[in-house]
Amino acid sequence: MLIRLGYDIHFETIGQVPIVTLLNVHPSRRKDLREADELHTDPLVPVENFEDTFGNNSCRLLAPHGKIRFQNSTLIEDSGELDPEGLDAAEVPIEQLPVNVLPFLMNSRYCEVDLLSHAAAELFWNAPRGWARVKAVCAWVHSKVTFGYEFSNPVRTALGVYTERVGVCRDFQHLAITFCRALNIPARYATGYLGDIGVIVAPSPMDFSAWFEVYLGDRWWTFDARHNARRIGRVLLATGRDATDCAITTSFGRAKLTSFQVTTDEVVA
Repeated sequence: MLIRLGYDIHFETIGQVPIVTLLNVHPSRRKDLREADELHTDPLVPVENFEDTFGNNSCRLLAPHGKIRFQNSTLIEDSGELDPEGLDAAEVPIEQLPVNVLPFLMNSRYCEVDLLSHAAAELFWNAPRGWARVKAVCAWVHSKVTFGYEFSNPVRTALGVYTERVGVCRDFQHLAITFCRALNIPARYATGYLGDIGVIVAPSPMDFSAWFEVYLGDRWWTFDARHNARRIGRVLLATGRDATDCAITTSFGRAKLTSFQVTTDEVVA
């Protein structure tokens, strides 16, 4: 399966504004690209590419005063298969985890593990360990939290989601991540493209999506508390402790978003 990926994002800036982006396909999917994956700017400005501390492909640039446009279109090959399952994937004792996985057990900006540990223990103490327990977390969050773009709140944390029971995709993932960490299951935030492939087309405009990954057995596995279903055609952009580490754009100054379009469509021959 071939998937056309792209974005067209416009900002208005006041003065020169440094901007860092996470708009490139993750290194783990680089081998699947069939066209160049490059950030194009209008007006043209120098773009520095680098790998951030979480292994994501990142860019840095200095936007001029006025207007700037970020644009890209690329083609990626995908298996066309649903997210992998690991029904027998087991939880790993903390003392046996790779050291680079340990940070994904800790508190982070949007994931207050300490404040939700008691709730996690009460809700999931009797769930079967491993894959089934993560599925139980996803099912609970999916059923208890109401999705709606009108509920978007950039400062809402996992505790806020647990209390308010509303949110957008990132909120679902933050709560599920926090529950998993409280159960000593390493979990990290993920963001990327997720088109309406193999599902009913959503009436809302296409956007980047959030999901999360957990470490079971000897690898990371994909889970999605918002949809609570395996999907086709996820294309990863970035992973991190939470949404703080995976912001699509971070502006160090006044930059107003004026237009935002995302493309992720199956290419039908």
